[in-house]
Amino acid sequence: MRYRQLGTSDLQVSEISLGSWLTFSGGIEFDQTRACTAAALDAGINFFDTANAYGQGSAESAWGEILSAHPRDTYVLATKLFAPMSEDPADFGLSAAQIHKQLDASLQRLRTDYIDLYQAHRFDINVPLEETVEAFQDVVRSGKARYIGFSEWTPEQIRAAIAIGGDGLFVSSQPQYSMLWRGPEAEVFGLCASHGISQVVWSPLAQGVLTGKYKPGQEVPVDSRFASPTMGVARGRYSDDVLEAVQRLIPIAEQAGMDTATMALAWVLRREEVASAITGASRPEQVHANAAASGLSLDSGLLAQIDTALGTAAVTEPKLAVGAVEGVLRR
Repeated sequence: MRYRQLGTSDLQVSEISLGSWLTFSGGIEFDQTRACTAAALDAGINFFDTANAYGQGSAESAWGEILSAHPRDTYVLATKLFAPMSEDPADFGLSAAQIHKQLDASLQRLRTDYIDLYQAHRFDINVPLEETVEAFQDVVRSGKARYIGFSEWTPEQIRAAIAIGGDGLFVSSQPQYSMLWRGPEAEVFGLCASHGISQVVWSPLAQGVLTGKYKPGQEVPVDSRFASPTMGVARGRYSDDVLEAVQRLIPIAEQAGMDTATMALAWVLRREEVASAITGASRPEQVHANAAASGLSLDSGLLAQIDTALGTAAVTEPKLAVGAVEGVLRR
C-alpha cells in the first residue's frame, strides 16, 4: 500500500480507503464488518470514511466498537454531517448548532476523542456560509476535529468558503469520480489543488458498474448493490449503452494483466490531485483485491484504449453527481 499526503494536513492516507455506505450501515452483518476492517488493516489501509447518516449512526457505532480496539494513531478516521438524524425536519444541515451537536454524537458512537477529518456531506444553502465556516473553525480549535473537508461542493461554493476561512481550513474535497463520471476534472481538481486541498473520491467503481458484473439486457443480480432500494437514482444512470461500453473494458484490462475493477481504481489514482479512493466491500477478499490497485500505473496507450472503449459513456461536464443531495438525504 502506498500513501499520499492529504492536502496541507500532516495526514498520510492510504491510496485505497475503506468506506461504509450500503455495507456497514446495515447492508452486512457485524461479523462481516469486523472481517472487512481487519482485512483493510492487514492490507495497509489506514483511512476509514463514514458518516453519521449511514444507517442513522449504525456505521459509526460498528467502527467505534471495532477500531477502538486498535491504537488511535494507527488509523485515520473521517466522518461527515448534513443529512437528517431524527424525525425533526429542522434537525439537519450545517448550522453551528448542528455541527457541534452532530460532532459530539459522532465522537460518542466512534468511541474517540477526535475526528481526523470532519466533512460537510453536502453544501447547506439554508445557513449562512460564515456561520458554517466559523463553526468548523471552532471544532478544530477545540481539538474535536483535526481537519475539515467537504463533499460535492461546486467551484463557486468552494471559492466562497475559502474567502471566509482562508487557506488551510479545508484539506479535502470528496466528489464522485470515476472513468464514467469525470466532471470534477474540469474545474474542481485544479481549483482545490491551488489551495492545497486534496481529493478523496467516492464511487471510483461507479457503484460497482466498473466491475463489469452488470450486463446489458440482464436483470440486476439480487445480491448486488443495485438491488438495494436506495440505489434507484444511481441505477437509472446506467443505460445498456453504458453497460455495453463497460463490457468493452474487460478485454483491455485482461490484456494489461488486471481486472476492470483494479484498472478503474488505478485510473482514478493516476491523478496526483487524488489522495485516496474510497471503496466499499462486503467480503475481506474484496478489500484485498481493491488494495492491489495501489501503486499500479497505466501507460498512455492503455489510457487511450480506455477512452476509446467508453466513448460518450463517460460524463465529463462539470456538475454535481446525479442525485447528490437527494442521495445523502435518503442514506
